[in-house]
Amino acid sequence: MTGLSGSASSGPTAPVPPSPAGSGTTGADTTSPGTTGPGTTGSGTTRPGTTGSDTTGPDTTSPDTTGPGTTRSGTARSGKARPAGYSVLRAGRGSFLVHRRSALVAAALAALLAAAVVASLCVGESFVAPREVVRVLLGLPSPDELVVGTLRLPRLVTGLLVGAAFGVSGALIQTMARNPLASPDVIGVTHGAGAATVAAMTFGLTSYTALTYVSVGGGLATALLVYLFAWRGGLAPSRFVLVGIGISVALASLTRLFVTRGDYLVAQQAKVWLTGSLNGRGYDHAAPLATALLLLAPFLLWAARAQRGAAFDDDTATALGVRLDRTRLGLSALGVVLASVATGAAGPVDFVALLAPQIARRLTRTPHTPLLCSALTGALIVVVADLLARRLLSPTELPVGVFTALVGAPYLMWLIVRTRSSRSGGTA
Repeated sequence: MTGLSGSASSGPTAPVPPSPAGSGTTGADTTSPGTTGPGTTGSGTTRPGTTGSDTTGPDTTSPDTTGPGTTRSGTARSGKARPAGYSVLRAGRGSFLVHRRSALVAAALAALLAAAVVASLCVGESFVAPREVVRVLLGLPSPDELVVGTLRLPRLVTGLLVGAAFGVSGALIQTMARNPLASPDVIGVTHGAGAATVAAMTFGLTSYTALTYVSVGGGLATALLVYLFAWRGGLAPSRFVLVGIGISVALASLTRLFVTRGDYLVAQQAKVWLTGSLNGRGYDHAAPLATALLLLAPFLLWAARAQRGAAFDDDTATALGVRLDRTRLGLSALGVVLASVATGAAGPVDFVALLAPQIARRLTRTPHTPLLCSALTGALIVVVADLLARRLLSPTELPVGVFTALVGAPYLMWLIVRTRSSRSGGTA
């Protein structure tokens, strides 16, 4: 019985059968007690469930095997590699990749926006202490509830929603066109919404809810017109921008015609509205915009993911399986609706949709434009501009669009010069 067990004790040893061909073993005595390779006992027998070290083929258990997708122990990695700069956020069974710098920028923008909100509610014809402002916002009783909660807060809420809508709209349209010059006010969307609204005001329509729907219809009709003229077997981003600029000029002339045909009071209201103003705005102006943002929230989640593929060039996006025409149509439709609703609430506040996405992209340093940071940046621009418009030349109150144009117009000229210089340098 000792020979069958192959032990190292004295006694007759069982004969070793000849090694089969290709087994990689040699004629050496593999049952020698000194042979203790990996996977064998000290007596030379193989452990159950393991293989010896003398077999041929790739050694999958060797600690030196470090091929792609394996660890130092030779086992496969259990997860996919994360892109640089991202962290995994786990929520229940799901997990999300979060860009760390974008999250920090969003937190900083939210803090700045909160400070701007408190400052806007504090400053006015009469100064209100920040402590009382916070009490009103928390729903606590305060002697300044009339000034803060009734007079200033509705205007502020409208400005926040308008700025956020313009910021997201500009990010979507710039991503679709792959052009930093593309924004709703440059390609004619806000001019179309403005022309339709001024025409309705000229014919006696004064309901804010109805004017919002008219504004959306005018913006959508303008975008459809631009889309049809720019389509040549496909949608070229440069042609889309050029056609939009031409149509916006024509619509601006049409708007002036409607202003001159209306009576004096309607003409004065239309001029202030066309500049972009939050004067006299309340919850009835903010309600349609808030409803649109809530209804479009699921589509904006899709857009945040779809814009990453649309930001590539046509060949790369097509190779990745992105349906460019459908994606561009969806992104542009969302951007047009948001810009049109925002225009109906406060008028065409120029350059917010142009500035906010570019500022957000430079702060986050991402290859695509982040929608959340664009919304926060747009809201911050409108709130700060409205605060300056109310108090800089007090008691005279300027439209908020005046200050956004003062900042946006030089930026637009700088952007055009930079684009031309980069193109000339690339061709050279």
